[in-house]
Amino acid sequence: MMPSRPVKPASRTARPARRTLLSMLVASLMVGQVQAADLLTITRDALENNADLAATRADTDSVEAGRDVERGDLLPQVNASGQVAHNEQFESQTSSAGGTGSAGDDRYNSASLTLEATQALYDAVNSAELEQAERQIDQQTYQLAATEQQVLIDVASAYFDILRAHEILEARRAQERAIGRQLEQAGEQFDVGLIAVTEVEEAQASYDQSRADRIAAESDLQVAFEALERLTGKRYGSIESLGDAMTVTPPEPAKRDAWVDLAMDNNPQVLAQQAGVEVSRSGVEISRAQRLPVVEAFANYQYADSDNDTLEGEDSSAQVGVGVSMPLYTGGRTSAGIRQSTYALESSQYNFEAQRRDTVQQVRSLFTQVSNNVATVEARAQAIVSNQSALDATRAGYEVGTRNIVDVLNAEQSLYDAIADHADARYDYVINLLSLRQQSGTLDVGAIEEVNDWLDESESVSFTLPEEGRYEQALDIGEPPRPDT
Repeated sequence: MMPSRPVKPASRTARPARRTLLSMLVASLMVGQVQAADLLTITRDALENNADLAATRADTDSVEAGRDVERGDLLPQVNASGQVAHNEQFESQTSSAGGTGSAGDDRYNSASLTLEATQALYDAVNSAELEQAERQIDQQTYQLAATEQQVLIDVASAYFDILRAHEILEARRAQERAIGRQLEQAGEQFDVGLIAVTEVEEAQASYDQSRADRIAAESDLQVAFEALERLTGKRYGSIESLGDAMTVTPPEPAKRDAWVDLAMDNNPQVLAQQAGVEVSRSGVEISRAQRLPVVEAFANYQYADSDNDTLEGEDSSAQVGVGVSMPLYTGGRTSAGIRQSTYALESSQYNFEAQRRDTVQQVRSLFTQVSNNVATVEARAQAIVSNQSALDATRAGYEVGTRNIVDVLNAEQSLYDAIADHADARYDYVINLLSLRQQSGTLDVGAIEEVNDWLDESESVSFTLPEEGRYEQALDIGEPPRPDT
């Protein structure tokens, strides 16, 4: 027998109870005032705060700065060097003929200055390196576009995964309640001797399974909310639901080859690999340019002065001219570099072809999936109607004794599985449609706005964070880095 809890005096519990009631009231008012976030708002948050996208933007800025680095080698170069020194000279010499020779010490200060300026007139290596830097900017620009599109699809997938998990959770909760009522009814019938104990055990097993399914669905909902937060760096208490305004229609254009053509012209991954071929081609030109001469104009000025007693005055000189240098033999280094860069070009060409083939396959598969999703959503909706009718008929048969409890439990399981499958089909259609646009290179904020119009702002999905204090502390990752300017 469990011990009873001690009853606390009313004077000690009344005030905390009032505080608890007040805090609950304030919390409910605050929740009512907070508007659920929609897909477009969360997408904009991700475009502003996503860490992967910010890193790619920084990489793009770095590559663009690399072009200025390479351009600098073709512009005038001016160098200056100077020296100030204190000199001490000790001299002790004797004549080889037996003379007395000379001896003495000399201390003096000296200063010198050199100015030199050069200008490349012909430098094939630096010119090829500048051309390669331009091609690297093209490649990185496409990589940035690919990352932006990936962020869009990741956010949309995470958003609709939350709605998917919520609908499945609602189905599992309804299933648990329905089977729970069936279990209670079976227990009552067993108590009065109407059914055998095996039917009660069947009902208990079904109830335990439904409870396990509900717990798993709750976990999926929590994980889905956290995945969305990782992408945006923000926490959302609730999001808008997918309403009945969603139109489930075949993809437009209606021909698969038209989508493939769009992908070949617009897919940023394909274009990035194509630009990578040009980067490698520039690398071959750089290696070949190692054999060519370098011609540059130069000018220099030198000035020297000292307070040495034996020398008086200043010394200065100036020079202007053109210099030519050309490698004659580098130990085979130049030839090996040409072979190396040629193989790198070949590799980039194969990478481009692999990306092209993968994109074609992805576009064709997604087009087929979206087309099938249209029919699947309709079929899943009809399956709910059919399973509901089957459940009603099975329950009626159970009441008159032509069906047993196992038949009822199976019918209920089939109904709620159909509800969950319908939710899966709806969200599969949305995600596959957006993925098709991503692979074709046409996914942008405008496409997100079109999907956002399907949401119902009057209905929202919320999630209560467990152990709020610890949860917030665990997700506090600090301020984002602030690059040096």
